[in-house]
Amino acid sequence: MAEMRKRLLVALALCVVLCQSWVLAQTLGSAPQFNKAVQGETGAQPEGAFMNIVNWVGNVIAPVGAAAAVVGGIVHYAMGRAALRWFATAAGLLAVSGVTRMIEYFITNGTGGVS
Repeated sequence: MAEMRKRLLVALALCVVLCQSWVLAQTLGSAPQFNKAVQGETGAQPEGAFMNIVNWVGNVIAPVGAAAAVVGGIVHYAMGRAALRWFATAAGLLAVSGVTRMIEYFITNGTGGVS
């Protein structure tokens, strides 16, 4: 029973975090903007909220996490511990950042088709 409560609490916390991210993705500044998500798009378009989330992950979360992983790798290397997993994590986070930037580019310029 205690295990189920822990899982339920984790699921609830994850839902709160995701819902908060989605609500923040639909705002411009301190107040919600109705029918505007991103410049040139309306709030009814899901790609507006999706682009904001992708932009946040690609430009903020992944690079900061990569920098923290590099610092962790340097600390572990200096202490004589295995540091390769830290540097691999940093490279993976930078790859995630690059892929999300590519997705952002496709969302922004995807209406032109393949040329």
